[in-house]
Amino acid sequence: MSYTIIKLSNEPERKEQAAQWFHEKWEIPIQAYLESIEDSFTQKNSVPQWYLAMEGDRIIGGLGVIENDFHDRKDLAPNVCAVYTEEDKRGQGIAGAMLNYVCEDMEKRGISTLYLITEHTSFYERYGWEFLCMVQGDGEEEPMRMYVHRA
Repeated sequence: MSYTIIKLSNEPERKEQAAQWFHEKWEIPIQAYLESIEDSFTQKNSVPQWYLAMEGDRIIGGLGVIENDFHDRKDLAPNVCAVYTEEDKRGQGIAGAMLNYVCEDMEKRGISTLYLITEHTSFYERYGWEFLCMVQGDGEEEPMRMYVHRA
């Protein structure tokens, strides 16, 4: 079965399903996701935005764009966050397709530079991201890798 990538602000009826899904993957309170997703519906600002990869009614991947993904470099914004692909769907290019979709969508909104923090090495480079520097995550002992994508 094929999948489609949607922007949650275009399908607000999916907000509870999306918030629950992100909460289960990242253990951030569901209310935090609901508030950020609802903020994306106002269209006053380009950030936050939330995206899903859907296979029918099943969420198989997702990510968001927020101002800061819980790190000390507030100047490096906005941040792609909560990138996740279901385990049974990994290795099929879904994360890469979502990342490309988000970069294109944000560029249409006038944002040509995006950042993300990760513990992965070599994954994001495949999709045009470059290692920028190490940052300190809130409450983390070890610094994390910060990547940048410029349109």
